[in-house]
Amino acid sequence: MLRRNARLRKEYLYKKALEDREATTFEKKRKLQEALDNNKPIPAELRGEDKKLRKTLDLADDQTKEQKKAMDDEYAYLGVKDPKVLVTTSRDPSSRLSQFLKELRMLFPGAQRMNRGGYVVKDLMQLARSHEMTDVIIVHEHRGEPDGMVICHLPFGPTAYFGLSNVVLRHDLAEKPPTMSEANPHLIFHGFTAKMGLRVKTVLQALFPPAKQAGDRVMTFANRRDVIHFRHHTFERPKGAAEGRSRAKEVKLTENGPRFTMRLFRVELGAIDMKDVEVEWVLRPYFNRQREALALPEEEEA
Repeated sequence: MLRRNARLRKEYLYKKALEDREATTFEKKRKLQEALDNNKPIPAELRGEDKKLRKTLDLADDQTKEQKKAMDDEYAYLGVKDPKVLVTTSRDPSSRLSQFLKELRMLFPGAQRMNRGGYVVKDLMQLARSHEMTDVIIVHEHRGEPDGMVICHLPFGPTAYFGLSNVVLRHDLAEKPPTMSEANPHLIFHGFTAKMGLRVKTVLQALFPPAKQAGDRVMTFANRRDVIHFRHHTFERPKGAAEGRSRAKEVKLTENGPRFTMRLFRVELGAIDMKDVEVEWVLRPYFNRQREALALPEEEEA
């Protein structure tokens, strides 16, 4: 098992190294194609290489037209294989964090809950890899209140770090929720239009298996100013209505809980137990001109 993990890690690092070498070539091909499409002169830095580049352009197809990145391989089986998610807590969790973990486990169909005990992160990740888990979720707390969530995709990342706030458990809701369904949920993502927003959308989407069309369970991740609001509902169609033809006003929504808000503050290109990983994005709240990371400005969307 250790030899296999070492070999897979070397293959992953080799693909990452090839990216940097191929990026320059793909950039030259892009500039040449742009010049040819617009009937403009070939850029001066490409003169002498244009004949060789034209041959590769003529041979390009849908598979080789765009550069294939190691990032594309991380979620190659998204929607093909059902995810296997392991959820756990930080050490010595409070009763409220343990209850939140139980409810969190029921959000992900087929997930496994594990008591942290004395496991260190390295042993925890090794255990998850040996059982072929696809993702590991670790929740943290401060003074008994859940305040952090780490989502690590296996075997080689990425790892997303979120802050949690406004956590409301099922028994804290104003109305008593019904028994929680464990069917595959429909997912609603709102406001994830920027590059990092699409990245976070993929990280969250990979935690859930594909939903069935006749399902009555829906989960919403709504982004507003880089704060992700999570809600969990079940819906009931009116009796006698044809499937898929009922009006929105006739559908009855019932909140199941829990509910919470998430704030992304770091994304790393590696698993949580790896050292010297590359940081893909980090929140810098004290920069005066930092733009929203998850959504494009309205003028760019239009």
